[in-house]
Amino acid sequence: MNKEAIDLLIQKTPRLKRSRAKLEAMQPGSYCVHRAWGLGLIKDYDERENRLIIDFQNGREGHAMDPVFCVDKLEILDNDDILVRAQKDEKAIEELVKHRPTDLIADILERAPEHSATALEIETTLSRLMGSAKFKKWWTQTKKALVKDPRIAVPSKKTEPFILRDEPVRAEEEVLDEFFETKAPKKKINLASKLIDLSVKHEDIKEELPTILSELASSLAETKQLNPGERLYGIWVRNDLARFIHSDVESLEPTSASIVLASNDLSSLAEQIPASHYGRYIDLIERTVPEQWERITFDLLKNSSGKLTAECINFLLEHGKEKEISATFERWLVEQNLKAPVLTWILKNRNSRKYSGMLESLMTPRLLSAIFFAIDYEALQNTRRIPLADLVSEDQDLVGDLLADATYETAHDLAQTLMLNQGFEDLSKKSLLARFIRLFPSIQTIVGGEPSGPAEESSDELVVSRESLDQRKKEYDLLVTEKIPKNKEDIAEARAHGDLRENAEYKMARQEQDILLAQKNELEIAINKARVTDFQDATTSAVSIGSVVELKQASNDETVTYSILGAWDSNPEKHIVSYKTPLAKALLGRTPGEQVTVEIDGHEELWTVKDIKRWVDLR
Repeated sequence: MNKEAIDLLIQKTPRLKRSRAKLEAMQPGSYCVHRAWGLGLIKDYDERENRLIIDFQNGREGHAMDPVFCVDKLEILDNDDILVRAQKDEKAIEELVKHRPTDLIADILERAPEHSATALEIETTLSRLMGSAKFKKWWTQTKKALVKDPRIAVPSKKTEPFILRDEPVRAEEEVLDEFFETKAPKKKINLASKLIDLSVKHEDIKEELPTILSELASSLAETKQLNPGERLYGIWVRNDLARFIHSDVESLEPTSASIVLASNDLSSLAEQIPASHYGRYIDLIERTVPEQWERITFDLLKNSSGKLTAECINFLLEHGKEKEISATFERWLVEQNLKAPVLTWILKNRNSRKYSGMLESLMTPRLLSAIFFAIDYEALQNTRRIPLADLVSEDQDLVGDLLADATYETAHDLAQTLMLNQGFEDLSKKSLLARFIRLFPSIQTIVGGEPSGPAEESSDELVVSRESLDQRKKEYDLLVTEKIPKNKEDIAEARAHGDLRENAEYKMARQEQDILLAQKNELEIAINKARVTDFQDATTSAVSIGSVVELKQASNDETVTYSILGAWDSNPEKHIVSYKTPLAKALLGRTPGEQVTVEIDGHEELWTVKDIKRWVDLR
C-alpha cells in the first residue's frame, strides 16, 4: 500500500491512525499470518477496489481482503521471522527441525521480545511451521531436551516464559540453586528427588546431599502447606536421600507409617500421591496394618483407576490371592459394583496368559450388562470422552465373546440397553448393534426393518478394509472436532465486520460451511454402510473381492494384473481398484480362461482371465 492510499484510509477511518505502521508494512512480497487461514503472502494491492490480494497456503490464492477489516486480523511478519525463513530457505529450517530441535527453539527466542516467550507463544509458532498434528509430538520430545540445554531457562509453571540466557548455566547447578532458593515445600520435594539422581554423575551435587537432607527434613517437619499425600511422598524422598548417604532413617520424623495411621480415607490418600509410587504405598499399608492390608487393598481396588488398579491386582497376586480376586470380582459383578476403571482392566487383560484363568468365569452376558451400566453412569457424571466406551467400540471380538452362550432374550435386552445408553456416540452405537445382529439377526427389528439372514448382504452395504475405515473415521473426527468448529469461528468473525451483502469473507466462510457439512453427512452415511473385511473369503476359482487378477490381451498377448479390494482402497498407480469400479464389476465372478471386454487406459479391448490369486496370500 502506498502513502496516498494509507492517508485516504485513515481519513475515512480515523481509528486506523494508530495502525499506520502496520498498514505501511502491508506491501507486496510481505508475509502475513491470519488467525484462521494461516500463512499468506501479500501479492498486490487493488487501489480501485481497496483490497489486498493475498495468497494463503490453504488454497485461498488471490484472496481479496479489505485492509480496514484485516488490520486487526493479520500479523505482518518480519523478514527474519522463522515462518518467513522457512519459505525462503526450507532446507535450513528442516535441518533444524529434524536434527537440532533445541537450536530451533533458541532461534525463536533470540528473535522474541526480551528473548523470552511463553509455551503458548512457542506452540503457536510451531503449529504454523509444522502443522497442528505434527508439532505436538516433536514439542513434547524437545521440551525434555531443553531441560538439559544450558542456554535456555525452562519454566516450572505453564504461565511462565522460556528464556534464552545471556550466559549458559548447567542444568544441575540450576536445580541446586532452585532447591535452596524456594520456600515452597512441594517444589522442594520434587527438586530434592532430581538432585538424588543428578548426584550420581555430579560430585559437586553429591557433596551437598547432607545439607539438602537437613533442609528437606526441616521443611517436612515444619510446613502446614502439604496435604497428606504430598507429605507422604516427601517423606519417601527424604528417606531415599537418607539411605543414599547412609544416614539413620529411623530417627527421622514424621514417619510414613504415621501418615497412613492418621488417614481416615486411604483411597483419597492414594489419589494424592504420584502414580509411580502406588506399589510402594500398598507395601507400606501391608507393613503398617498387617492384619487389615488385604481388606484395605480390595477397598483401594474397588475405587481405583489407571495404574493403581493394576498395582492392587498384582500386589494381591504376589501374595497368592488369585482365588480371592476372582471371588471378589464375581461378587462385585452380582452387586453391580464393578466400576469403569476395573472393567477396563478386565477387558484389556481377559486374553492375557497371566490373568485369563482368573477372569474366565466373568466372560458372560452379565459382564456386558455391567459394562453398559458403568458407561451410562460415567456419561451422567461428565461430558468428556469415556475410555471404557471407546474400548468396547474398538474391541471387535468383545460382543461375540460375551454373548457366546447368551439366549436371544438376554441379547435382545442388552441390545435395547445399548440403544438407550448415553455414553456411546451414534456411530459407535450402530456399529455395536451390528455385532449383535450378526449373532442374533432378529434383533434387527429393534432398529426397524425385517431381519436378514446371516449370509444375506445389503445392497447398500460397502465392503471395506479395516485400514480404509479407520482413515474415514479419522477424517470424520477431524471434521467434527477441528474443521467445523473453526469454520463457525470464521463465520462469527466475518459477521462482525458488518454488511453481509458485500462481505466476501462471510460468503466464503458460509460456502465452506456448506461443503464441510456435506462432507460430514457423506462420511456418516458411508461409515454406517461399511462392513469390514480381511479379504480372507476370496478364492482362486472365481474373481471376487480380494482377488488379484492377471489379464491377457487377446490381440497382442500383453498382460496386466489388478487387485480388486474394498470400496475405499483404490490406488491406480499400484493397479489396485475398488470393487465398485466399472473394471472390477466387469471382472467379478469371472473364472480362469473366461474372456471379457473391459476398458483399460481409455480403450475397450477383449481380455482373457489368465490367473486368479488371493490378495492376502501375496502380502
